Amino acid sequence: MHPQLLLLLELQDLNAHYRELSAGTEMDAVESRHFNIDVSAASAELAGKIAELEEALEPRIRSRYERVKASLDRVVVPVINGVCYGCFVSIPTATA
Repeated sequence: MHPQLLLLLELQDLNAHYRELSAGTEMDAVESRHFNIDVSAASAELAGKIAELEEALEPRIRSRYERVKASLDRVVVPVINGVCYGCFVSIPTATA
């Protein structure tokens, strides 16, 4: 698998975790109490790792990643049988 795609997949996973931590759910209290996790420190650490990985992306890919990330939660989605499973639009053969 392409190294830049691996970075994008890792970024997507970390961003999902960051959104969960930032949501401020009841699980924050459980995590703090039972697992001795400081949720705000974990959020800050995740944000730092996300920034580090974003810097590792090639400039052309980073630019596109930032545009897509601004409007959608999932940046990387599968394309199966020529259909994008993020927006369910058929991908032209020439693009695929």
